[in-house]
Amino acid sequence: MEYYVGDIDVAVIGAGHAGNEAALVAARLGANTIIFTINLDSVGNLPCNPAIGGTAKGQLVRELDALGGEMGRAADDTSIQSRMLNRGKGPAVHSLRAQIDRRSYANRMKKTLEQQDNLLLKQAEITDIRKIDGGFEVVTRLGAMYRTKTVVICTGTYLGGKVFIGDTHYESGPDGLFAATELSNAIRRLNVPLRRFKTGTPARVLRSSIDFSKLEVQYGDEPPCPFSYSTENSVKNKTVCHIAWTNEKTKEVILKNIHRSPLYAGDIEGIGPRYCPSIEDKIMRFKDKKRHQLFIEPCGEDTEEMYLQGMSSSLPEDVQIEMYRTIEGLENVQIMRTAYAIEYDCVDPTGLRPTLEFKDIEGLYGAGQFNGSSGYEEAAVQGFVAGVNAAHKVLGREEFTLSRQSSYIGTLIDDLVTKGCNEPYRMMTSRSEYRMLLRHDNADERLMEIGHSLGLISEKDYEKFLTRQAQIKAEMERAETTFFSPSDELNRILSDKVTTVVNTGVKLADLIRRPQLGYSDLTEIDVDRPNLSAEILETAQIALKYEGYIKRQNAQIKEAARLEKMSLPRDFDYNSINGLRLEAREKLNKLRPENIGQAARISGVSPADVSVLIIYFTR
Repeated sequence: MEYYVGDIDVAVIGAGHAGNEAALVAARLGANTIIFTINLDSVGNLPCNPAIGGTAKGQLVRELDALGGEMGRAADDTSIQSRMLNRGKGPAVHSLRAQIDRRSYANRMKKTLEQQDNLLLKQAEITDIRKIDGGFEVVTRLGAMYRTKTVVICTGTYLGGKVFIGDTHYESGPDGLFAATELSNAIRRLNVPLRRFKTGTPARVLRSSIDFSKLEVQYGDEPPCPFSYSTENSVKNKTVCHIAWTNEKTKEVILKNIHRSPLYAGDIEGIGPRYCPSIEDKIMRFKDKKRHQLFIEPCGEDTEEMYLQGMSSSLPEDVQIEMYRTIEGLENVQIMRTAYAIEYDCVDPTGLRPTLEFKDIEGLYGAGQFNGSSGYEEAAVQGFVAGVNAAHKVLGREEFTLSRQSSYIGTLIDDLVTKGCNEPYRMMTSRSEYRMLLRHDNADERLMEIGHSLGLISEKDYEKFLTRQAQIKAEMERAETTFFSPSDELNRILSDKVTTVVNTGVKLADLIRRPQLGYSDLTEIDVDRPNLSAEILETAQIALKYEGYIKRQNAQIKEAARLEKMSLPRDFDYNSINGLRLEAREKLNKLRPENIGQAARISGVSPADVSVLIIYFTR
């Protein structure tokens, strides 16, 4: 029997990384918000790898922080090891990744939700969502009914969750928690079609059962770099990770038991992630490869659980034990949590607008794995965008979107709502055509002005940002106006770095532009350099070195922005435009792009079709 509880502005379903960001930003913007979770102990849980960031994902976290999100600050507060990935490559792909104390992160995020004004954290399973005039009714399993103006669905892998370990399978969310079983039918009643995706997680093993003397040690960076621009206390490396390798025996165990894998036995219907496959999938796809790398990572400071990154599996438990024990250093390993695959319901994100609101259901938003993505970071940034828009709808403010030219967040959402995904979507630097501009080091330059205008960046942090930008500009100007006369000291440095010596005066900026040189190489002669942080010098150096590439990408962005400004009517019938090809008409009618730029990125819409659209709507 149902009973009425009260009216609210924004209801967020799910307290994972998407839900937490959605609820926090909605409440901070002034909307009366409630966030529901099946279990309060699962708030902010990291059910897979105990880490935040990674290739392209680190950029997402930095961008989220520049906008006023919470994940970067929480990660810095609970970091136990930090590394900048891809240091051996160009700055466009430098990405921060931090090992996180799993329990500390969850507790930190839960406390933040509990202490946030305008926000109630509630343990309850939502079993029904009903559309009514002016909003929705959401109903809990216990019969509590809330009327809300907007709903943000952030169900992660709980929605219709089903766990697979060998021939054993059962309804479950991650980490043995309850699945959301009735909500799937409620969403279908809203005429939202669902599909099945799959993901998996490796085993957690006992630290004392590992022989670390046989493993390669992986240290953190010194000094470590924080995610958040507001972090004042330095992040510290408190632990190390280790590297191990599979071998021919590992492959042999997997191949002789592959028929017992639910993936290859046909028990799993859901589509899994291409870029994070299970170990049995790696062995089957790459049979000629002699070994695969795995990382052994601590789950926290106060636990003996170790995570086997790169070894997710849905093989039976007895096979997992045999498989893991073929690896050098893991001969006597004890499994604490068995690896598993999990199947869950999600939507086709092409049914969403760039605001992450459903095209056909006003006030209903989706974020995270519910939208077909994978990863904590991808979920968090979607939650932020959905939360801002849910709050803005209630408060009568403008819609909030980010372009793919401005951010990885914009790229991620544009890919989802324009191109869709046939498998769990993972952010990668290669997905952005503007990655030279969308760097880790300049997220504040690109987005903090927006965060401040939203009211989510404090005046203190905004003043720090303005000071930092002024210092970068002044340093670049200094580099362009500082000259060095030819000298034995300068030419010795140039010779040591195997670059051409000089016999005339040379600008500091021109020296920095040489591939072999950087600020650190010129400290000896650059005696008038102001006392600047390493981060400021890094950004100035990148801007000087890659000036030509940056100008070229800015020109591309200018043209893309022109097309983005040419808006399209939402309910237009493209069959009425005779010059369009049949495929283009079908795709445009199905996806209903918001502007010419978005239309141009739809698969099946050719440059000729775009020209027809420009002429038609300009006329």
